[in-house]
Amino acid sequence: MLAIPDSPFRAVIFDCDGTLVDSMPLHYQAWIASLKRHEAPFDFTEDYFYSKAGVREQDVVKLLNAEYGTSIDPDSVADYKAALFETLIPQVKAIVPVAEFARSVFGKMPLSVASGSEEHIVRGCLEANGLLSLFDDIIITPRLVAHGKPAPDMFLLAAQRMGIPPEDCLVLEDGQSGIDAAKAAGMDWVFVPRTLR
Repeated sequence: MLAIPDSPFRAVIFDCDGTLVDSMPLHYQAWIASLKRHEAPFDFTEDYFYSKAGVREQDVVKLLNAEYGTSIDPDSVADYKAALFETLIPQVKAIVPVAEFARSVFGKMPLSVASGSEEHIVRGCLEANGLLSLFDDIIITPRLVAHGKPAPDMFLLAAQRMGIPPEDCLVLEDGQSGIDAAKAAGMDWVFVPRTLR
């Protein structure tokens, strides 16, 4: 069940992967294949993957390199992973309670997406599920800001583009880094559990 707070909000910012669409298992599949291709010596567990939900892919590789003393190319891993994931987009399904909530508030207030994925990936996932038109082209990705989640930059930019003060925005997120970013931005937030998928 998706519990939306009663507190008044004037705009909603949605994460994409694991929030609007059930893409996380397919992202994990693409991660494993890319790391294998790059001969990564470390074990990339599902728990680790979910703990980094919302973090820019290149930054995840940098964290792994620091932890394991490796020097795998972050851009190469991310690019190969993204290309693989693109082939899987037709399999991505909406997370019904979140998609229904987005449709229910569409037209009543501004809506936007702030995602750790590349813009064309986000657009592809939303388009595949008939959700893209809800967001008035306000799709914020790490390329647009100095710092990705857990920094507040992406949410603050989304609020600015919607023309709504940060404290009047509600964030829907499935990852700890996104919740930390929402808190840092001074926004109310709702956690989207895996059980909704």
